[in-house]
Amino acid sequence: MEYFYLRLLLFFTIFVYSKSIYTPDWSSLDTRSIPSWFDQAKVGIFIHWGVFSVPSITSEAWMWWAWKGDNPNPETVAFMEKNYPADWTYADFAREFRAEFFDPNEWADILGASGAKYVVLTSKHHEGFTLWPSKYSFSWNAMDVGPKRDLVGDLAGAIRARTNLTFGLYHSLYEWFNPLYLEDKKNQFKTQYFPSMKILPELVELVETYKPAVIWSDGDWEAPDTYWNSTEFLAWLYNESPVKDVVVVNDRWGFGVPCQHGDFYTCSDRYNPGHLVTHKWENCFTIDKVSWGFRRPAKLEDYMSIKELLQEIVTTVSTGGNVLINVGPTAYGKIAPIYEERLRQMGSWLKVNGEAIYNSVPWKYQNDTVNSNVWYTASKDGQYVYASLLVWPNSTTEIKLGAPVTSSGTTITLLGSDVDAIQWRPASYDGGIIIDVSNIKIYSLASDWVWVFKLENVRGYKPFMESKANDEN
Repeated sequence: MEYFYLRLLLFFTIFVYSKSIYTPDWSSLDTRSIPSWFDQAKVGIFIHWGVFSVPSITSEAWMWWAWKGDNPNPETVAFMEKNYPADWTYADFAREFRAEFFDPNEWADILGASGAKYVVLTSKHHEGFTLWPSKYSFSWNAMDVGPKRDLVGDLAGAIRARTNLTFGLYHSLYEWFNPLYLEDKKNQFKTQYFPSMKILPELVELVETYKPAVIWSDGDWEAPDTYWNSTEFLAWLYNESPVKDVVVVNDRWGFGVPCQHGDFYTCSDRYNPGHLVTHKWENCFTIDKVSWGFRRPAKLEDYMSIKELLQEIVTTVSTGGNVLINVGPTAYGKIAPIYEERLRQMGSWLKVNGEAIYNSVPWKYQNDTVNSNVWYTASKDGQYVYASLLVWPNSTTEIKLGAPVTSSGTTITLLGSDVDAIQWRPASYDGGIIIDVSNIKIYSLASDWVWVFKLENVRGYKPFMESKANDEN
């Protein structure tokens, strides 16, 4: 009976709409214009942090599943048997998640130096441990055990006080071993004890307490959106919540939903199709190529080089996407030097070349027609085209581009160079440009990786602008 009373209370507190604009169905929710800040931002930082940061032997929270899930990983099982007492449980790791060196101001300064425009922190992963003192996660949260502090609130406060980054939160819908979830799963999701008593109240608590401008949902794939009551939550979020005018959400709200619904698509981890996608999308990927969380056994070659990182940014933004670049802090609360170095390197590159990334739109061509190492973006007003060169030529002083069509007024400059105008000539009567870089000394450039040529008065410009983009927010 208590369950039904709670269901009734949730209905009146969450799902009743006054002056509603959006109804709880995808046909209505999909008509919402995405707030313009998100498309303009282009670059975000993902942070995977939690109890899983203590064992830190496999990819983020999946360690628990690899140890105790349906098909345990023999290497994980052997590691635990060798290094921990026989009666050790996953909950015992929470006591070791102390975050004793966590300084939110230090994190904010590192993230601010990265050049990113938004940050998304894992408020709760599949393990169910919340990084805030949730009243729906008694004794399994960062205030009750481990750090004994509100990690979400501390970081949100520092980000907002010390940077211009927009703050967002990741939230896993399902929890592997939550008894309520397992009961619903046993009932083939025909009951909804878990979403009604845990997930929906928890999400509302997050939104009302921390006011995130990004809600990055995950852990949805075992059940339909109707089980999660996803559309009801999103209708409340868009109509009534304190972030209704600025919030953006991804597409992970139930099986069959990814790449179909949501303010922006993620489709799958590390999604980068290599071609123009007309709905706003995001490429979430990891600097550690094999793990989302901090990983003690990682080797230097496991981490992306700055060249690889910038190539991912350029190819993603050229084809209409944002990037969400993941770092995994340690259990003791530090962003490891290898992550900090990559973020600061990215920031130095964006300081020189940011005009080709922020606020840009895809051009008529994404990848050049003859030079596969060149990717394009354009300024929103159509005045400039940016050609990002991934590899500087070492056996010639000429760079050929096949896509642009020049005019008598065409000018070319190189961002970060003190050369005012670069010499060029048409490649053929049909179009294309041959850029002469003989007077450019690469060692004198402000950028050490990925070089951006700025083209003005290039004929044939036709910017792509998603019809749903909202430029008034």
